Amino acid sequence: QVNLVESGGDSVQAGGSLRLSCRLSGYTYYRVCMGWFRQVPGKGHEAVATLDSDGRTDYADSVKGRFTISKDKHDHTLHLQMRDMKSEDTAMYYCAARTTSCSVDLELRYFDYLGQGTQVTVSS
Repeated sequence: QVNLVESGGDSVQAGGSLRLSCRLSGYTYYRVCMGWFRQVPGKGHEAVATLDSDGRTDYADSVKGRFTISKDKHDHTLHLQMRDMKSEDTAMYYCAARTTSCSVDLELRYFDYLGQGTQVTVSS
C-alpha cells in the first residue's frame, strides 16, 4: 500500500524559513513524479513544485527563487525548502505522487497518491 506522510509544518514569521518533508512508502514503480500542492480554505489545490525521476523540477511563479524541491538519493523522501516566506504562503501543504512523468498534466487530479497535509502559517 502506497503511503505519503508529510511533516515539518509550523508557524513562522514573514521572511523566515521552513522545510517540509514527505516520506513515500510502499511504492514499487520505477518512475515517480512527486510534487507539493497547497490549499487555502475556499480555494482549489495549487501546484507549488514538482520533481520528476530525471531530476527536472518545476515551480509556481509565486515561489520561484524562494522554494526548492529536492529528494533524498536513497529513498523517496521529498523535501520543500521554503525561504523568504510571505503571508500568502499560508496554506495546508500536501505531498502527491504518480507513476507518470511530470512533463504534463500537473493538476492534482492527475496524481495517484496524496498525503494528509501539513499546515504552514506565516505571520506578518
